[in-house]
Amino acid sequence: MKINHFIYIFLAAYLATFLRLTIKNNFFISIIGSFLVGFFVSKRLSYSNEKILFSGFFSCFTSFSGFIYFLYKILNQGDWIKFIIFFNLIIIVNLFTMLLGFLISRKIT
Repeated sequence: MKINHFIYIFLAAYLATFLRLTIKNNFFISIIGSFLVGFFVSKRLSYSNEKILFSGFFSCFTSFSGFIYFLYKILNQGDWIKFIIFFNLIIIVNLFTMLLGFLISRKIT
């Protein structure tokens, strides 16, 4: 990869981090991110655009650490039932949202 691709990845990560800090809602961010990942997975992107989007933007926007921290706060309160419900709910909703993004992208193209 050329050096300018690394700069684009850095800029995408910076933009994603800014958006993540602006929105401040982990569940909403994961829903948006899952939909967009599903949407762009179905597209035929070049190698560099794929790296910019998935390694740069989406890895910072839909950070796994935000998901883990949200679950940690619930677990730290000792509410195991709420933890199990949210854990499963977040994963299932995000998978279906990603599938929805994928299907909508296929219908558009």
